Amino acid sequence: MFNLIVLTNYLFFDNISPIVYCYDYPRPSVTVDIVLLTDVKPYPEVLLIQRKNPPFQNTWALPGGFLEMEETLEESALRELYEETNISNVKLTQIGTFGHPQRDPRGRVITVAYVGIIPSKITDIRAGSDAGEVAWYSISNLPELAFDHNIIIHTALEKII
Repeated sequence: MFNLIVLTNYLFFDNISPIVYCYDYPRPSVTVDIVLLTDVKPYPEVLLIQRKNPPFQNTWALPGGFLEMEETLEESALRELYEETNISNVKLTQIGTFGHPQRDPRGRVITVAYVGIIPSKITDIRAGSDAGEVAWYSISNLPELAFDHNIIIHTALEKII
């Protein structure tokens, strides 16, 4: 006897892989991006990573990456933050979804952005995963940023002020 659980477009049986409903509509990729800020006044600092890989190789960006199928959005954000910066145990708050069709040259990618605020600069940061470097930047003196990350940072600042 199987216990049947029906979720939108999926059927699950106990101990059996999901039966995936296929449809003809294109599917975008989903990513998460994290704006980690210090509470330094008057200009907070934001944590940035330097991308190791294309697109935007060697350009500064927010920590983030692609959602894994078994993760929640917040789990993905916490995982990406840890993998790319070695930072964990940060409270994150979702600040918005960014989905301009040309925001990512790899294709149609929608990102869900999070903000976290910490009392002071964490010094035990290490670049990992696909980050070449990691550094704190004053929001008053940001480098050129990848994707639409300048818009995401601006939105995060508007939400917390």
